[in-house]
Amino acid sequence: MNRAVRIHAYGGQELVQVDQVDVPAPGAGEVLVRVRAAGVNALDWKIRQGYLQAVFPLALPAALGIELAGEVIALGDGVTGFAPGDRVMGALGRLGAYADAVAIDAHRLALVPQGLDDVQAAALPVAGLTAWQALRAAGPLLPGRQVLIHGASGAVGGFAVQFAKAAGAVVLATASAASRAHVLALGADRVFDRHAERFEEQVGDVALVLDLVGGDALDRSWQVLAADGAIVSTAAPDIGARVPGGRRGLWFTMVPDRRQLGEIAGMVAAGTVRSTIARVTGIDGLAQAIEQTHTGHAPGKVVVDFSR
Repeated sequence: MNRAVRIHAYGGQELVQVDQVDVPAPGAGEVLVRVRAAGVNALDWKIRQGYLQAVFPLALPAALGIELAGEVIALGDGVTGFAPGDRVMGALGRLGAYADAVAIDAHRLALVPQGLDDVQAAALPVAGLTAWQALRAAGPLLPGRQVLIHGASGAVGGFAVQFAKAAGAVVLATASAASRAHVLALGADRVFDRHAERFEEQVGDVALVLDLVGGDALDRSWQVLAADGAIVSTAAPDIGARVPGGRRGLWFTMVPDRRQLGEIAGMVAAGTVRSTIARVTGIDGLAQAIEQTHTGHAPGKVVVDFSR
């Protein structure tokens, strides 16, 4: 049996369904993985609604999901460094992680270290790598400089707060009032209520703004940048058209990196970096979990456990 969570048409939560599909055969350079858990991302509902057809053109029906953790079943031709039975995690670089068995390019996978279970491992590839890489997309993080993170209570934001703090930055953040204590506990030096406070009236000389939300927060952030500062956004593909004269703004998307993912997983396993799991659901609750990435605001990551 190979279950796959798929959509047959674009639209609402009711269009997400569990189908029975064939087990894929791993091609050259691919690893067949028995999926034990998968991370739920806001990208899922955007694709489900049809908002990203230009970026992710699909031949429907199509399975959703972009990151997973599980066990190696078989190897395609030319794959080295893995063996059947290995525990692995990774981001696919395409859709299809919400299935019992998935073929994935070997270079996108990293071994899961001792001390991490499947749910913890599935929460790391997209959020961990995005935070790690986006913080450095405009240049190195310099100790003592200010970094402002919008959307700091989410999965990516939570990692970004910790990585920036570990690099010696002064970490400023925006989040809801309900999430303030959580973000401070992750290491932020100051947290602004995104609904009630005007951060641009209280800070300046910010070396880096990491924008994970877009919209008004991004537009107001140009006012706080240092002369040599930059905004890196994962939420505004059109940021290049919105950059005022003399400023730097970059659109960022994560790229797979086995070494970096292994390092991040090692830090989480060692307890030096905290991964916040907001909720774990079974496959029958996945449609609702995808919807809640759009409507809910619980800090951390939602993960689907395929053993449930």
